[in-house]
Amino acid sequence: MRWTTRGAQQSATCALLSVAVVGAVGLASLPVAAFREGPQSVAPLAEKLSDAVVNISTTQVAKSPDGVPLPKVPKGSPFEDFFEEFFNKRGGRNAPQDRKVSSLGSGFVIDGVEGLIVTNNHVIEGADEIVINFHDGTKLKVDKVIGKDSKADVALLKVTPKTPLKSVAFGSSGNMKVGDWVMAIGNPFGLGGTVTVGIISAKQRDINAGPYDDFIQTDAAINRGNSGGPLFNLDGEVIGVNTAIISPTGGSIGIGFAVPSDTVQSVVLQLKEFGEVRRGWLGVKIQTVSEDIAESLGVAENTGALVSGITPEGPAAKGGVLPGDVILKFDGKDVSTMRGLPRLVAQAPIGKSVDVEILRGGEKKTVQVLVGRLEEEDDVAEAAAPDSKDEEPAKPESVLGLSVTPLTDELRAQLGFDKKVKGLLVTGIDADSPASGKNLKLGDVIVEAQQNPVASFGDLTGAIDKVKKAGGRQVLMLVEDSKGDTRFVALPL
Repeated sequence: MRWTTRGAQQSATCALLSVAVVGAVGLASLPVAAFREGPQSVAPLAEKLSDAVVNISTTQVAKSPDGVPLPKVPKGSPFEDFFEEFFNKRGGRNAPQDRKVSSLGSGFVIDGVEGLIVTNNHVIEGADEIVINFHDGTKLKVDKVIGKDSKADVALLKVTPKTPLKSVAFGSSGNMKVGDWVMAIGNPFGLGGTVTVGIISAKQRDINAGPYDDFIQTDAAINRGNSGGPLFNLDGEVIGVNTAIISPTGGSIGIGFAVPSDTVQSVVLQLKEFGEVRRGWLGVKIQTVSEDIAESLGVAENTGALVSGITPEGPAAKGGVLPGDVILKFDGKDVSTMRGLPRLVAQAPIGKSVDVEILRGGEKKTVQVLVGRLEEEDDVAEAAAPDSKDEEPAKPESVLGLSVTPLTDELRAQLGFDKKVKGLLVTGIDADSPASGKNLKLGDVIVEAQQNPVASFGDLTGAIDKVKKAGGRQVLMLVEDSKGDTRFVALPL
């Protein structure tokens, strides 16, 4: 099975729903015809929208690698002259030649007067020339790529039309529900304008394509060349941009994905205004509230986003968010999963003061955070020089299957830790202990236990004793690696 991003979803044939199955979920009272017939003919809608959907042809000059050397033949052989003459006549096998590579995708017009066209970023990525082919056979060269965003896979193009172009409007993807009918128009396999119909199979899909995955899944037939094309509701509004499919062959098997229009509209507005996307930034490192961590925190599994690290002087730090806090709401919106938080923060206006609801020590509280701007390139931190003291390394001590020793300045220098990092270095993990397989590795440093700093072995055992006396079964530890990445680990007692 593989992901394909040159097209997006499946066949428009909708399977007939069984009345018995419908009855099993309490829907038997609905008219059977509602399930048998599907939507009425979409011909009027397709005819109305097709002129606004375009084929996008791109050309890229591919630099040829160094040529393949001539076949080796014995020196002085009669074949030596033959091979040299043959390959020289063909331009020389050792002489690299550039070649043009073409590809096809889809897009749609959102402003017919200005000539603005939306498509996927991956459709036009690296293109030297982009040509827009319209439904009536006319063609226009793209004057300018106004902007593109690889994270949302959206690009905004501009052409200069002689007369106003037919355009389509965005609708709200948030108003769409699983089971709603949708229609896709695109250019699969370069065949030309093709219309397919299906339903929304799921929403808020995370396919690990990027940090802000929030895809609409549909079974409307999407194939190679559909990328960048619109997914319409039956009111003729764009509620998604077809982007990817799951397919073992590259063809549609009924599992395709579209970027929701609510996301696309936000990106397009910023591309028009700034030529780039400016996303909000909170300045936290987060992780999922797993089953064992949930038990140690006393919350439900997969509740919110667990803060495992804070950027010094970042928005969250200034707002009073601490490592170990669980973020439950951001700007009034529920953080249902860990991956939901980055999407909410990215869409927040930069400079806006927002309420952040957190769970700390079993109690809910609200702090205010001023949303910062996410820089596309990570800041390069200067390495701090370690203190030049000679320290006698302490003998490792063991607890709960871990062998640990205080992190000295000498060890910091050897392992590449910042001099600010304090704690116990993990030097051994007993393969037969509960610590094995708990997201711990040699070289990690335990910096907190039960959300209290760990500077000595006594700090760690003291935290463990408190958990035992309280009847707990997990001790929550914050660990950090030499790259500066932090995470929480719940270790069974």
